[in-house]
Amino acid sequence: MYSPNFYRRCQCEGPLIDKKGNPVLNDDGTPKIGSIGLTCAKLGRKGHGSWAFTLELERGKNGKRQRVRLGGFPTREKAEEKAKKVYKQAELGTDVVSDETVGEFLGRWIKAKKSLARTTRHGYEEHIALYLGPHLGHIKRRDLRVRHLDRMYDAIQKENAERVLHCLRVDELAQARDATHAAWVRAAGKKEERRRTRKAYLAANKALREGRKGLRKVTSAATMHRINDTLSSALSWGIKTEEAFAKNWAQLVELPAVARPKPLVWTPERIAHWKKTGEKPGPVMVWTPEQTGQFLDFLNDDRLYSLWYTFIFSGPRRGEMCALPWSEVSLDALWLRISAQIVEVAYRQYGEAPKAESVRTNWLSLEHGEVLSRWQERQGKEREEWAGVDAWVESDRVWTHENGEALHPDWVSRRFKRLVELSGLPPVRLHDLRHISATLSLLAKNDIKVVQERLGHSSRQITSDTYTSVLPEMMRTEAESTLSVVPREVAYDVQQELEISNEAFQGDVAVIFAHGARDTENTWVVGAQTGPQCPLLGEIRTVGRGQEHAADAALKWVRGHCADREMEILRIQNLSDQYPEDQRPHFALLRFFIARPDGPDVSRWGPSAGPSTRPGSSRGHGDRRSSRRSRKAA
Repeated sequence: MYSPNFYRRCQCEGPLIDKKGNPVLNDDGTPKIGSIGLTCAKLGRKGHGSWAFTLELERGKNGKRQRVRLGGFPTREKAEEKAKKVYKQAELGTDVVSDETVGEFLGRWIKAKKSLARTTRHGYEEHIALYLGPHLGHIKRRDLRVRHLDRMYDAIQKENAERVLHCLRVDELAQARDATHAAWVRAAGKKEERRRTRKAYLAANKALREGRKGLRKVTSAATMHRINDTLSSALSWGIKTEEAFAKNWAQLVELPAVARPKPLVWTPERIAHWKKTGEKPGPVMVWTPEQTGQFLDFLNDDRLYSLWYTFIFSGPRRGEMCALPWSEVSLDALWLRISAQIVEVAYRQYGEAPKAESVRTNWLSLEHGEVLSRWQERQGKEREEWAGVDAWVESDRVWTHENGEALHPDWVSRRFKRLVELSGLPPVRLHDLRHISATLSLLAKNDIKVVQERLGHSSRQITSDTYTSVLPEMMRTEAESTLSVVPREVAYDVQQELEISNEAFQGDVAVIFAHGARDTENTWVVGAQTGPQCPLLGEIRTVGRGQEHAADAALKWVRGHCADREMEILRIQNLSDQYPEDQRPHFALLRFFIARPDGPDVSRWGPSAGPSTRPGSSRGHGDRRSSRRSRKAA
């Protein structure tokens, strides 16, 4: 029940009296002087003293009495306003009696969270130590509001501006150090000049070391969101377990928007820009299938070729590969099961079980099985060599150092980065191989559900939004397939009837190019050929304003010819964007993949044709397994 008691008090001092009205004396018999509070005779005067109130709340645990005392208000109206506010907060569930600070509360919260993963706990503790504690730790828990969070993020952004300036100063010092070092090297053989330049280099290097002290990374918008998520988790826990807060104030904060970085493909234009400036077009980059093949060819003799191969074609995380034991790999049934991971906290390794959705079985191709089999044989030879000098470390991991010691996840990332640099290919991160793996699988027309399960994601949406980048081949195919379903009335005059001879077919498929060139302002000539220097298979002339009209005419022409002769167009590609920018208004180029009317004869592929009637069996597969068993027996 709302029944506050309001009163005035002051800080005046005078002779103290006890409850019976008798003066309080010191040991020597003199009156004791102290704060007379409510008994001050001047309290009746206007403007003397301040207003305070006491408010009785519902009894707490074990019937313990709960009373709020607040003072220091200049008027009774201000005291009444505050009393109503405190009572309302208490009714909403806020603990208005506790004097616990936010810092103390966060300490209790992180200690009570027993089931947190190690990396999650480390992240929470960092957020508390670096941000939440310094900015909010001194505030009483009951007084925390959105404005305090806004001030914290404003302070973080102000610190960011100072850190950017610090980084720029360090860059300038680094450039000065490099310049003095280059001058020192150039002074070889010149005694006096070399002594002077060496002195300048040492001074510049010392200035750089001093300048780097206290250097910290800029707190990004994504990091601010993670800090806010940490605080939100703590406040939710306080509301559920103790009714410690009226609201989850972290959910009411407005932060800078964060866009998830979209993977970008290393196109020729982006590679040229990177070579010229050294800048990556985006934080997440993926290779094309051709670039991925070049990387694998470059790594063919690398000791850990099988590890990089598995990263590309299975898409695991680095901690999962570092923790994979041989007991979770079957080279006969061709699968590996991911059921453990290594996490790194401050470079220390910890073994942990992955999330439930990340425990999965990935099936291997025949080639993948052979790659792992060859690696297992090599590792066996290394075991024999190192065991001979009593230096082998038995870790039972699939991928290890030469002495059997388990790989550190950070070492794997650094090794991969160095290999990419040596290959001459545009840079990608080790984690980007997951993007590449998913993209290649989608390019092979696998269902996204299959890709999701192979990567170990909890939903298809995460896989679609995060780990799939669209390759140019997929974009062109989609554009052409969309264009082909829209009927267009395009007029053209046939100058030479189209005839696709038998010589144009390679097996059962012919590749035909339709090349359009602007003849006059509105006239285009389109010819069909099997190659740039090959004779014409046919030619048309059409009147239209631009490249798109010429492409539409070529589509209608070739599609009509194939329909009349019961040929099937397997694929259409618009290659017009391969022309230089200034030539695109004058040329158009399309490529058609056309199948013969009659497909290959499949009658011979009955059950009696193969060595086994079991579906999916093959001689190559059986021979490979038999040979492996023979090697094991030997």
